[in-house]
Amino acid sequence: MSFDYDLFVIGGGSGGVRAARVAAQEGAKVALAEEDRYGGTCVIRGCVPKKLMVFASEYAGMVEDAQAYGWDIQPGAFNWDTFKGKLHAELDRLEGVYRNILKNNGVESFDQRAKLADAHTVELADGTRKTAKHILIATGGWPSVPDFPGCELAVTSNEMFTLDKLPESLLIVGGGYIACEFAGIMNGLGVKTTQYYRGAQILRGFDDEARGLISEEMCQAGIDVHLGTNVLEMRRDGDKIRVKSTNGQERLFDKVMYATGRNPNADNLGLEEIGVERGRKGEIVVDEYSQTSVPSVYAIGDVTDRVALTPVAIREAMAFVETVFKGNPTSPDHELIPTAIFTQPEMGTIGLSEEEAGEREPIEVYATSFKPMQQAFAGRAQRVLMKLIVSKETRKVLGCHIVAPGAGEMIQLAGIAVKMGATKEDFDRTVAVHPTMSEELVTLKTPVRSR
Repeated sequence: MSFDYDLFVIGGGSGGVRAARVAAQEGAKVALAEEDRYGGTCVIRGCVPKKLMVFASEYAGMVEDAQAYGWDIQPGAFNWDTFKGKLHAELDRLEGVYRNILKNNGVESFDQRAKLADAHTVELADGTRKTAKHILIATGGWPSVPDFPGCELAVTSNEMFTLDKLPESLLIVGGGYIACEFAGIMNGLGVKTTQYYRGAQILRGFDDEARGLISEEMCQAGIDVHLGTNVLEMRRDGDKIRVKSTNGQERLFDKVMYATGRNPNADNLGLEEIGVERGRKGEIVVDEYSQTSVPSVYAIGDVTDRVALTPVAIREAMAFVETVFKGNPTSPDHELIPTAIFTQPEMGTIGLSEEEAGEREPIEVYATSFKPMQQAFAGRAQRVLMKLIVSKETRKVLGCHIVAPGAGEMIQLAGIAVKMGATKEDFDRTVAVHPTMSEELVTLKTPVRSR
């Protein structure tokens, strides 16, 4: 059969653009359709703007610390308009980079929604149909808000980057990393921030000791955290939102942000009509090579609900091209992925938590918590945590968990060692870099407990 393209990609985020570019570089004729902005969640509504907001929110504390170090610096007021203008200029620049990547590699772009008409045909919003030997779906995920009275009054993380002005008070509902990151951001920018989470502790699924420390530090920083608490209903009360919650309180907030989950963005793509299988959460079901139940259709990234991280989507894109266009079947590696959570304090983690590891085999736990030199000198009470989970039998480091300023930078490097299968003795043989926080990872001599 003759097709218009060798590959048609639906979705212009990090995964889709990477797959399109690399396939085109292999000589494939490629097209890509994106109904919104190029760059996807990470560049436009996630990692990049969030990290810039984290940076912005930390400067108030830096000014206080500078005064303790002898600098005659007076704190000023944060100007949201100034920051927002620069933020969106940067996002526009990055979107242009993504567009140029496609253009410079000969990928034809369609700025409109696309759906599948059959196993080899894509229908664009204007009614145009294009055929392709292979179709790749990389449409990502989308934040969801549960259905309850007044739910339409809530915003999600998507809208937090485009606020006309900062609210004086904000309620964040949720206990995952997005909720906790935004709690730190908004608190740091001077917003009176409250967080409700229905569970017993924030950051479910991460190491208990690490998330306990983060929760404690968030409270110390002034975030009003309420655990075991959920929203019953919301209603407009003048220019504010009145929130009734399960803890018996009714409170007024300027804004309410929901961060209670994200769903695969796979609805209304024509998947069911052509026989593409979807899972319980609506995700596109794929095999180890990202192939769906329809052989010509593949899917990568958050829409598959495997590991919802941008670098993982990019790895899946590379494995897809290796499999389909290079004839080298390659399965993306989802094991031992280092991860950073940009809460305040920051967390870096790789491997098993203490709880997970202890359920699998006998382990030793090496950990220390202390006040870091820079912050302690400035009179801050904040603590950091360095923690290694070690197999008693093999001596391999099964998990590494860091709660500290710059934890994301540290875990990237520690992750190399853990991914290589380093033992506790390998860490011990490494000479400490002094004075640093991370030197504690190679000077932990005695386990604090065994399981």
